[in-house]
Amino acid sequence: MARRSRKNRTEEHDNHERWLVSYADFITLLFAFFVVMYALSSVNEGKYRILSDSLNNAFRSISNADGGQLLLITPGAPPLPVPVARPDKGADETKARQRNKMRNMAKDIMQALAPLVREGKVRVLETSRGVTVEINDSVLFSPGQARLEPLSASALEAVAHVLADSDFPITIEGHTDNIPINTAQFPSNWELSAVRATTVLRLFADNGVLSGHLTAIGYGEQRPVESNNSVEGRARNRRVTILIDAKEPEPPAEVLTELTTTQ
Repeated sequence: MARRSRKNRTEEHDNHERWLVSYADFITLLFAFFVVMYALSSVNEGKYRILSDSLNNAFRSISNADGGQLLLITPGAPPLPVPVARPDKGADETKARQRNKMRNMAKDIMQALAPLVREGKVRVLETSRGVTVEINDSVLFSPGQARLEPLSASALEAVAHVLADSDFPITIEGHTDNIPINTAQFPSNWELSAVRATTVLRLFADNGVLSGHLTAIGYGEQRPVESNNSVEGRARNRRVTILIDAKEPEPPAEVLTELTTTQ
């Protein structure tokens, strides 16, 4: 009986001390975990940014490369230079020649209409779209009429000779004041302005300007440049404008739509 009780006491002592081994292992692993976390948190911010910029530039260069060439980046290397698109010298030279040609054309038109320019009846403007020639209608037409006066026809023929050598689109606009007109030939200012613009267009076409480059538009009283409340303002609004467009119109593109039918 004494031998059996001693054996029981020995086994109970061993069971009480085994949990210390597991606890020590757990504390060791927890300490190692916090050491690793601290090491990861102390990254050099400057080197991290350099590496990040290098990777971004590398991926950008790969996407722009023709053959998809792989670029190797070493940590800590300076950022790769980003390729900058060079301007198209050919396009810039073409625009420069176009501007010079347009400017010389404006000078030639001013010389052809020099007497009217000095009288303030004609204005030649250079805009972002091209050259605009604004002619007061008193120079071209009698009140309420769309037939050109002989002297004005000669002046417009000189302008047509200047425009005959160009390949720019030309738009001729007719404008009136807000005083209504109602005759058998012109029921409203729309018709009067449109026929006046068409009359100038026909003169240009008859004097060598390519008809495919010509367009006539009648705006009536819808686009005044001065107030119609005064005599001077109404006189300024009655005008014919010749717009020489520096930009070629883009070819038309068909808009595709999906047609759905319901039953």
